[in-house]
Amino acid sequence: MSNAKSELLQILLDKSIKTGHFILASGKESDLYCDCRITALDARGANLIGQVGWQMVQEEILPQFPEACSIGGMTMGADPISLAIGMYSASAEKPLCVFTVRKEAKDHGRGKRIEGNFAAGQQVIVVDDVITTGGSTLKAIDAIEAEGGKVVAALVLVDRQEGGREAIESRGIPVFPMFTRASIFGDK
Repeated sequence: MSNAKSELLQILLDKSIKTGHFILASGKESDLYCDCRITALDARGANLIGQVGWQMVQEEILPQFPEACSIGGMTMGADPISLAIGMYSASAEKPLCVFTVRKEAKDHGRGKRIEGNFAAGQQVIVVDDVITTGGSTLKAIDAIEAEGGKVVAALVLVDRQEGGREAIESRGIPVFPMFTRASIFGDK
């Protein structure tokens, strides 16, 4: 594990990952709670997410999907992660465009559901902070596809390994987690 990834994991463990008994948004009970926004909104955490995430994009995603040019996901969990990775890509020949997906379209102005640097026809990397069932990531994918984007990959900060990856991959979209439950707790 790189120094940056090790440091990012330590910040996640210190700030965002808790064990105990929790009721999740889905209503399911779990012994693991991940509030990755605390890490993603920390200056050092965001910097490390950008560094580790951009390295993953370059080494794992772009070799398979060289036309991927945009990154974003459902507000709010994806926003700081997408922006951090986009900022790290700024010195590349083709930096990533960054966007965010609203939970619902605005009821004023242009009535957009996707804000930022997004256009129909783009190949997109969808982002999420945590996947459990994959529900919010799939909603973002649906919104992006409805606006004419083609989602080629999903990049997530933490995969809780509770079926979300499989749900997303069943749509033909490979998932690239920075961390999994197993990698966080040293399980094989």
